[in-house]
Amino acid sequence: MSKKKETNEAGFQTVENALSKTEQYIEENQRSLSIIVLAIVIVIGGYLGYKKFYLEPNNEEASASMFYAQNYFEQDSFRLALEGDGANYGFLDIIDEYGMTKSGNLARLYSGICYYKMGQHEDAIENLKKFDSNDILYATMALGAIGDSYVELDDLKTAASFYVKAAERKKNDITTPIYSKKAGMVYEELKDYRKALECYETIQKEYPQSDEGRDIERYIAAVKMKL
Repeated sequence: MSKKKETNEAGFQTVENALSKTEQYIEENQRSLSIIVLAIVIVIGGYLGYKKFYLEPNNEEASASMFYAQNYFEQDSFRLALEGDGANYGFLDIIDEYGMTKSGNLARLYSGICYYKMGQHEDAIENLKKFDSNDILYATMALGAIGDSYVELDDLKTAASFYVKAAERKKNDITTPIYSKKAGMVYEELKDYRKALECYETIQKEYPQSDEGRDIERYIAAVKMKL
């Protein structure tokens, strides 16, 4: 028998042994495996049922409840938007009642901005940090608003870090230049002129057509003078 044939037969024997052991294991543990499979089916089915019969109806209810709060927000009546008017929910009520829904999550963003507008910057940060979304605009806006709040608290180093996060998160022609410029201005306040220059030059090179890009050269020139 050739060496190659012996090798092939040895390989087939190994596979057969492995299959036999697998079959033996399944036979010996059939009850346990059945329980595991059943548990997985129950968990998946439970989640789908929870989503369809609880989360989705609640989200619709929460979305409808947010109408008055959003209306107050658009009118700059931030206290009423946040706390409600006695007859209609405010964003805080929606968070308490529907916190697990998409609308409840969005209410955290609104409430954070309301607190910021009312000058309660620590409360703004707390609510904005609890907001979680993959949406480009909303998630970036939350990071930027946290940066704004830290500026008001005179914590410029932390503010700059959040502006950079906002600028670098899912880069685009709108939010990236806005928060790059804010980061640069804060770095200037911190006298970290090299980082400020990096932020401004990013706008100049990558977003020259943006509103921020149109006058960024004078910021670059001013920072270079300081360097």
